[in-house]
Amino acid sequence: MNLLNNKALSPPSTDRVLVWMLRAIATLVGALVIVITLFLLWEAWPILQSINWLRFLSDSRWQPSQNLYQMTSMIIATLMVVIGAVLLAVPVGVLSGLFCHYYAPAPIATFYRNLLKLLAGIPGVVYGFWGLVVVVPLINRLHPPGSSLLAGILLLALLILPTITLTFDANLGEVKQVYWQDTTVLGFSRWGTIWGVMVPSARGGLFTGILLGTGRALGETIIMLMVCGNIPQIPTSLFDPIRT
Repeated sequence: MNLLNNKALSPPSTDRVLVWMLRAIATLVGALVIVITLFLLWEAWPILQSINWLRFLSDSRWQPSQNLYQMTSMIIATLMVVIGAVLLAVPVGVLSGLFCHYYAPAPIATFYRNLLKLLAGIPGVVYGFWGLVVVVPLINRLHPPGSSLLAGILLLALLILPTITLTFDANLGEVKQVYWQDTTVLGFSRWGTIWGVMVPSARGGLFTGILLGTGRALGETIIMLMVCGNIPQIPTSLFDPIRT
């Protein structure tokens, strides 16, 4: 009897084969990443040894004619543009998700979600070109030269907004199925239900969307090259050109 129970509880052989195949694939992918990293370090090692890292990370001078380069301004500019884009995109993403679930008619909500899915699939170079011909001239009218930290923040926020909104929206839909009817029966107001129950319960999806959006923003290069001015300096205002 125990033997029969053990056979009934044990996974089928096909499942075990699939599990080991997936483990092997995951191990192979991890090994490839390690090999690529080691190869890059091996090839770059002669240059890495000749760099004065303290000066490279602390000196603000950028003089290619004298072989003087630095990373300080680019690191600071990257952090500023990414943080600014996230701070701009998160509130809009949260309000967009709530609008789709609790305020918009079904056809409008469906249209808005499909629009976000379309925007999520557009390459960064398209955003960059649109920013170059539309956003940069608009900023230039306010404060020259137009190519600036502000342009980068606006374009990056637009780039990561669909990711944050769709992730939060999906999690909000799951939470709504669980809690909406119960809170309605208990007599909660719409406002109290949304901000007191739904948003806190869906914060996991929001954090996931923020992480995914931040990762995409950190990896974006073409937009920054097209709209930020490509000048290695520490910005003192939103209208200063930067390089990330």
